[in-house]
Amino acid sequence: MATEIERKFLLKDDSWRKSAEEGVHFRQGYLVDIGPDKIRASVRVRIEGDKANINIKSATLDMLRKEYEYPISIDDAEEMLDKLCIWPLIEKTRYKLGHGSHTWEIDVFEKDNDGLVVAELELQSTDETFDKPDWLGEEVTDDARYYNVCLVSQPYKDW
Repeated sequence: MATEIERKFLLKDDSWRKSAEEGVHFRQGYLVDIGPDKIRASVRVRIEGDKANINIKSATLDMLRKEYEYPISIDDAEEMLDKLCIWPLIEKTRYKLGHGSHTWEIDVFEKDNDGLVVAELELQSTDETFDKPDWLGEEVTDDARYYNVCLVSQPYKDW
């Protein structure tokens, strides 16, 4: 069984861009609506650059979640995004950069979530320590609004 341990943060400034790799555009959507007492898992379709996958995560909006991910064809992903997913879709560019012994992922959101920038860090354990870069701001791991699945029904532009 796969487990994801992930922390989310806002950013203080754009100084992270100096060390970031080239960004990869993401287009993703959700096949089922989740929310309080609705469902136990999110099912996501994502096109990430020239790859596509389907991802299933436990619906708990927390640092620790069950996660399963499988590759699918770009054609299947495009069709699912266009015909089966809840709208609006999530569009963002993801940048990766190393700091200390970890790789950070910075998501710069577009369209209905334009203006939102979130840093994510995957860890091996919930108590794992890590070096905090100077550009790192407030932790929002426990704030459901910052989870992609919630940005579909409550986009950043409406906050």
